[in-house]
Amino acid sequence: MTMKATPSRLSTTSASFDAEFKARLHWSAEADAAIEQVVADILADVRKRGDLAVLEYTNRFDGLSATSVAELELTQDALKAAFDGLPAAQRDALDAAARRVRSYHEAQKKASGESWSYRDADSTLLGQKVTPLDRVGIYVPGGKATYPSSVLMNALPAHVAGVGEIIMVVPTPRGEKNAMVLAAAYIAGVTRVFTIGGAQAVAALAYGTETVPPVNKITGPGNAYVAAAKRRVFGTVGIDMIAGPSEILVLADGSTPPDWVAMDLFSQAEHDELAQSILLCPDAAYIDRVQAEIDRLLPTMPRAEIIAASLNGRGALIHTRSMEEACEISNRIAPEHLEVSSSDPHRWEPLLRHAGAIFLGAFTSESLGDYCAGPNHVLPTSGTARFSSPLGVYDFQKRSSLIEVSEAGAQVLGPIAVTLAEGEGLQAHAEAARLRIKQESLA
Repeated sequence: MTMKATPSRLSTTSASFDAEFKARLHWSAEADAAIEQVVADILADVRKRGDLAVLEYTNRFDGLSATSVAELELTQDALKAAFDGLPAAQRDALDAAARRVRSYHEAQKKASGESWSYRDADSTLLGQKVTPLDRVGIYVPGGKATYPSSVLMNALPAHVAGVGEIIMVVPTPRGEKNAMVLAAAYIAGVTRVFTIGGAQAVAALAYGTETVPPVNKITGPGNAYVAAAKRRVFGTVGIDMIAGPSEILVLADGSTPPDWVAMDLFSQAEHDELAQSILLCPDAAYIDRVQAEIDRLLPTMPRAEIIAASLNGRGALIHTRSMEEACEISNRIAPEHLEVSSSDPHRWEPLLRHAGAIFLGAFTSESLGDYCAGPNHVLPTSGTARFSSPLGVYDFQKRSSLIEVSEAGAQVLGPIAVTLAEGEGLQAHAEAARLRIKQESLA
């Protein structure tokens, strides 16, 4: 039987569009109750028994027979050997991608990541001190697929931010280590690597064990168990986000070759069956051409079954009244990846308010951003781009306010603080301010 991928065909002129549109977008981020209970038990066990629990779960879930967690740590020499052992083309690609990612995040740090201060008229110093986190943990998925790009995108901004230690965890089912993942850890400056994964790895990073040091923040994607664990340890440590299925939204004016757009829709659909690929276009004939390319190209894809399930279950080809309306709908979706596949993308970019990353022009495929353009590919999903941002240097820094009040400044600020503190009924606050006011100022 021929496999078909037929995304829903919607039109904004239809009276039922809003209901059909909402139904297509719906995705529940609620973890299965059974997953939540398993994760809760693992976190509690690791917190109580440390290395012993991590070792038991890792051996059970990854099919290993390690006798200690120390065996699961990889040395810097092992990471370098993995890099040196890669084919030259892979070494060069990793190096080029790392240079671009590092360069982008260095520019980001200069733009928004520096301490600052000023003195006002009474010589009071006010400002902000920006400091890096001491130690962070990055989770790198392993198993069905391996993601050296995730290593670069998580470790390099942490490194640029000045984080003291970067601890990486990566599952290695049946002991199979991916050389590109280890090489990426080497080139990105990861401090320590442990071949553990799942909820037990998140617990080890959050609480610390005899072997794995506790971190201040955990970043990086994972499966439902990892996501549930990150949600539960938040507060003990910081986290980047709870990621949902990957998404791409293409705004097309009909000027891009339709096979390019079809393949861009495939590029997210191939992640998993819950990934979402949507096309918004005011040209109905062009949408027909894209569907024809989907039909033609699908049989050539190694992950055709996953692509078909994704497009059939959550994909949509939406005919809009205009590009302006397409931009409005895009803002309602707030997609993870937003391609403006137009002959004049800068005409539409000012209308776009909510997206994890915006890819301008027909030549800017989302896959270039995933791997090597420079900006981070860890992006908000499930509409959270309305209020959150891509992973960046700022996620690995914290800010402390700086306040230095001069004697003259205390005479100006003191009476204000006294009045407000007494209004709140906090007498010690008022007295602490009053003690610094000269008596003549109180007369």
